[in-house]
Amino acid sequence: MKIASFNVNSIKARLTNLTDWLKEATPDIVCLQELKCLDEAFPRSEIEDLGYNVATHGQKTYNGVAILSKLPLEDVTRGLPGDDGDDHARYIEAVVSANGTALRVASIYLPNGNPVGTDKFEYKLRWMDRLIDQTAKLLSYEEPLALAGDYNVIPTADDVHDPAAWANDALFRPETRAKFRELVNLGLTDAFRACHTEAHRYTFWDYQAGAWAKDNGIRIDHILLSPQAADLLTGSDIDRNVRGREKPSDHVPIWAELDFG
Repeated sequence: MKIASFNVNSIKARLTNLTDWLKEATPDIVCLQELKCLDEAFPRSEIEDLGYNVATHGQKTYNGVAILSKLPLEDVTRGLPGDDGDDHARYIEAVVSANGTALRVASIYLPNGNPVGTDKFEYKLRWMDRLIDQTAKLLSYEEPLALAGDYNVIPTADDVHDPAAWANDALFRPETRAKFRELVNLGLTDAFRACHTEAHRYTFWDYQAGAWAKDNGIRIDHILLSPQAADLLTGSDIDRNVRGREKPSDHVPIWAELDFG
């Protein structure tokens, strides 16, 4: 089973890019981020025509997450628990069944947090605490689990083209990376890092300052696996070529393959 994550940076602007990639890569499950549309505006028919079931948690103009699956989606949860006053559409979770085994998947769009020293950064850290709490609960089920999405976290200096340039950015601040380590240390496996040790492989290149042409990127899109899912991991990679297409997202898809037999 191929599980992928793709921050499309506006589903309306990037629909052709997305459908072209879906036809080429044929992932079984896709977690999308930054839909930037309400649920009723999501291009459901175009996606369903490619054989996917669709669950969305949308928001006008900002945020928005979705799960696409070739298998039926069950037990869909919209919104990250822990703060009833948080109306940001940044989390959706569902269960699929593969060969008699339940796989729980979540699509995550973690807050950016910039600028540091403002409420936005504090919101990011609080949101990460809630994600840690939710993940601990999900891990207690002792089932295959994949948390896939745009984490807006650069885990290490190996995941950024110029660590010094990002030192005071919310994506690379020590507080952010410490929270990410706390999350991973619950018992999760970074699927890409489990398969690749080489430095400077990226999932995001800014539109500004020729970042793509210069390969000035960062790795902020991650697929984190529970022990039960990590035991099934057979491969993971980044579809870098998608960034070079016409009117691309500033992110590219990342994927992991799990062998359910």
